[in-house]
Amino acid sequence: MAKNNFLGLRQKSSGILASLLCILIGLAIGLVALFIINFQHAWGDGFIRIIQGGFYDFPYGVGKTLTSAAPLIMTGLSVAFAFKTGLFNIGAAGQYTLGAFGALYCALMLGLPWYLCLLAATLFGAVWGAIPGIFKAYLNINEVITSIMFNWIGLYLVNEIVYARGTGAMYDAHNTRTWKLATNAPQALIPSCGMSELFHTNNTTIAIFLAIVVAIVVWVVLDKTTFGYELKAVGLNKNAAKYAGINEKKNIILSMTIAGALAGFGAGLFYLSGGGEWNPLNSTSLPAMGFNGIATALLAGSHPIGTIFSSLFISHITVGGSFLPTKYFPTEIADLISGIIIYLCAFSMLFRGRIEKLLLRDQDKTNVNAEPAKPKKEGV
Repeated sequence: MAKNNFLGLRQKSSGILASLLCILIGLAIGLVALFIINFQHAWGDGFIRIIQGGFYDFPYGVGKTLTSAAPLIMTGLSVAFAFKTGLFNIGAAGQYTLGAFGALYCALMLGLPWYLCLLAATLFGAVWGAIPGIFKAYLNINEVITSIMFNWIGLYLVNEIVYARGTGAMYDAHNTRTWKLATNAPQALIPSCGMSELFHTNNTTIAIFLAIVVAIVVWVVLDKTTFGYELKAVGLNKNAAKYAGINEKKNIILSMTIAGALAGFGAGLFYLSGGGEWNPLNSTSLPAMGFNGIATALLAGSHPIGTIFSSLFISHITVGGSFLPTKYFPTEIADLISGIIIYLCAFSMLFRGRIEKLLLRDQDKTNVNAEPAKPKKEGV
């Protein structure tokens, strides 16, 4: 039992250390890039501001970080949930798009309260996630292919509906965006409960707490329930799971459906907080939030609780990048750093392996130096 506990602790420790190593290397490379761009201002006006993140402009910057972290946690959970069940949900951007449409349609066209709009966003994302799951379960079509296709199908479908069908009640032709919820559908805004006043923003709400609660629920489902065990078993080996009596087709569909629901929920958190309006004329760009979820999931090692911290970190340096003086640096330098960290996450298994070997070697030295047990006397 003690040995099993040590192995589990070693794996968790190596995963955390590998993620921290990715972050440190990414920050170091980003610092080098800052020195190359502008040597004189690289440290004080560049790197320090990125490290400070939202705290550079406290409390506004922190509120901005929390606002962007809430949907990022959800898209990260969407990708991480699929990873945990042996699937690669690269369709979080499309599911996020359908979730945004569901939330805004119910808010602006139907006048529903925020919690029903949030439920609609979740359902729209779930349906869009279920379709690749059905193709995977019954036709054995790789979910990566169908997810990528449905990203673009969802984007153009939503843009067409918003632009062509929603003019007037949903679409503001003058600003080429959907109407602001604060003025046209205030009942659909997620309650602030004093968060906006605290951080001096217009869109910091309880969304961050809702995202954290969902992350905890996902962790409990995956690690503490029979349902989660079955999902992970199908991901590890669907043939063995089928032999053990688990319905592998149903679980594949459920896994992608839940992943889609999480991404849709994230879109609802963002748009129902008044974080932005949908622009149907921006028809060539999928929401970056869906792809950033892949980064947070990789950085967290697909752990639901770890996704909370990785999302907060990515949001932190992104907000820090927005405070860079544009006369010295492009604000995209923060995206460069996060991109490097994401790239390094691809080598996280290599880092984890090396770290585990070091930990194991230290454990072996401890065992060697330990005083051997005294032999028992005969007859005792």
